[in-house]
Amino acid sequence: MNKKRAILAEIPRLRRYALALVDNREEADELVQDTLERALRFLDKWREGDNPRKWLFTIMHNLFIDGKRTLARRSVEVQMEDAGQIADGNDHPANSTIDHIALKKALAQLSPEHREVVLLVGLEGFRYRETAELLDIRIGTLMSRLSRGRKRLKELMSEERNKTASTRIRRVK
Repeated sequence: MNKKRAILAEIPRLRRYALALVDNREEADELVQDTLERALRFLDKWREGDNPRKWLFTIMHNLFIDGKRTLARRSVEVQMEDAGQIADGNDHPANSTIDHIALKKALAQLSPEHREVVLLVGLEGFRYRETAELLDIRIGTLMSRLSRGRKRLKELMSEERNKTASTRIRRVK
């Protein structure tokens, strides 16, 4: 498979991950665009046999971190806007379920470090070692973040399910 085709094949996963990271469609599209531009600009750096997915996610992660650092330096407060689609960006009737709403809200409340590891391992299926390399952290740090992130996500989802369910019950009455 040629390199450009391999990159194109990863776009849906890049969009899903970007959307889950920033929780805003426009920002996610910009992050994917920046990732693809950088990947094409440095296509010669990609060694034959390297995993295109890992390479692209590493680029995206670095761009995301750089963007967060830039915002922090400027002391700009960023608020999460309306919850985006996590699955693949498409509207689907199942997206309105209580669990889906709870997941989106809970993910948005996780710290960026916890959200990244939960998404890369849980949603994108990266192995622990790959994720640690991608994020440039030790595997023990990754496992610790993942454990705390999963625990916190479970707590937040439970809270969000209860809030969403009670709100829907009140509306029905």
